[in-house]
Amino acid sequence: MRAYITARRPAEVARDVDSWRKRGCTSFVLRQVGGGGLVDQERLGAARYAAGLQADVELEGDGSVLSDAASR
Repeated sequence: MRAYITARRPAEVARDVDSWRKRGCTSFVLRQVGGGGLVDQERLGAARYAAGLQADVELEGDGSVLSDAASR
């Protein structure tokens, strides 16, 4: 199952990802809100933290899907 996250603030992103993770989701795509810039990078960090080590997290349009472990 893949969840698409549209929340704008990092805290909201983390909350949404955590909610989906508790429902069994292990793949997350963040919709861009800042053209891939600093805001989106902060959101991506929050999503990776909330998703955990075994989840795949990507920024829409980035083209690379990285698990949290692979991104370190």
